[in-house]
Amino acid sequence: MAATIEVKYFNSFVLKKQPENTTGELVWNGSFGIPQASGGFKRNNNINPDKTWIVEEARIRGGYNNTSTDYGVRAYLVEEEPNSSVRFNSMIYSGIYNSRTGINQTNVFSVGEEITKSLDPANGSIQKLYAEDTNLIIFQESKVSRALIDKDAIYSAEGGGLPVSSFRTVIGQIVPYGGNYGIGTHPESFAVYGYNKYFVDSNQAVVLRLGANGIQEISSTGMKSFFRREIINVDSPSFGKGKLIGSWDIFNKEYNLSIQPSTPNTVFKTLSYDEKAAGWISFYNYKPSQSFSVRNRRYTTTSSKLYLHDSQNVQYGAFYGTLYPSSVKFVMNPRPSSQKVFNTINYEGSNGWEVKSYQSDKTGAGTSIGTTQFAFDQTAKVLSFVEGAYDSAIPPNTGTAATVQPIFRAGFDRKENKYCANLINNTQANFATQGSIGGEVIYGTEISGIKGFTTLVTMQTDNVTDVGGYKELFVVSSNYTYSSGY
Repeated sequence: MAATIEVKYFNSFVLKKQPENTTGELVWNGSFGIPQASGGFKRNNNINPDKTWIVEEARIRGGYNNTSTDYGVRAYLVEEEPNSSVRFNSMIYSGIYNSRTGINQTNVFSVGEEITKSLDPANGSIQKLYAEDTNLIIFQESKVSRALIDKDAIYSAEGGGLPVSSFRTVIGQIVPYGGNYGIGTHPESFAVYGYNKYFVDSNQAVVLRLGANGIQEISSTGMKSFFRREIINVDSPSFGKGKLIGSWDIFNKEYNLSIQPSTPNTVFKTLSYDEKAAGWISFYNYKPSQSFSVRNRRYTTTSSKLYLHDSQNVQYGAFYGTLYPSSVKFVMNPRPSSQKVFNTINYEGSNGWEVKSYQSDKTGAGTSIGTTQFAFDQTAKVLSFVEGAYDSAIPPNTGTAATVQPIFRAGFDRKENKYCANLINNTQANFATQGSIGGEVIYGTEISGIKGFTTLVTMQTDNVTDVGGYKELFVVSSNYTYSSGY
């Protein structure tokens, strides 16, 4: 049933329905109940439900030009619009907190004081804050700045700045670092050790270090194209934002970065940067959810589990319960301008290394290759010293060679603690996809060695020699002769 309440045209009013308290009585102005004897009715009263509505008049007695009422003074309200606003480029701070004296003003934001500090919105949102001594480092998407804490700077006529302490100053002068670098939208890439801060600018696809000499690109030390390719693929318009998890390995003194794209079925990349080597030294086979260091030990998490790295109770190359072979990939390029035939490979180091791949540089397709785009020489796999041992009557890798004293080696042989092996050409095995170099009379397993200007070699630990043990690789070389042509 609709309610009709007459009001005079000149009187503003508020029409509202009154709530009901626990005793079933209507509430007047939110404080006093109206008993039924005084004209109050329950909301669900079927006799007169219209009396649950009231009119609040803006003028006393509802008369023309009578005294009007208003909300009056409202404490700490400076805007008529109560909606919140997001200032992505600003900082706000509350009152002080002191656990010793019991002062807690973290919920006090007085508009009578200057409690905000803003940066240039053109550089994007503030992604991370890091306090260092008496300075505050501010990381925006496209800029890194520092601000003075509890002090400000007074500049002289000559341009010099002198920090001056101030009782009222919380965040002082903001000074940007040189270079248009920021942290993108990946603050999880931030790590710190000493006075060096490491982070990734995903907008420019570079890895950066902020130190005494300002901001420097450490991704340019031999890995510029790699990071440009990998970091650009982290954020996908279709699958969302990936992760760039950075941390400082305090045990090995390295900056570790795990590049984890959001695109499904994309291989992650975890690698480390060493300050002494001034370069990126290794890739790893683990994908952490978080990474941190505590008391000279490094920890990572995955699948809600915590793992300790560099533990003496874990095998070398084992991550999260899985053992991975260690591998080294390098380029052999003696006399770059000469065409060569690589005949042997030699290395100094621990027992247990095998050659997984030995491949020459690629050459453009010739007329004899048909639709093949490139051609190159490659060798068969070179077995390790133990892996390739066999007797003359027992072939290698049959599982029975251990019962007979081996007298032959199908892979590396050892002489004076140096391991060496012949390179057997295996190009013919991939002739359907790569093909041999055009114009060759013989190729593949009929010849020994491979031809090329340079070779790309991959050596890795085997799965039979002291599995999970400590292995070293010092020097790798190859004997070669000059080629007379095809």
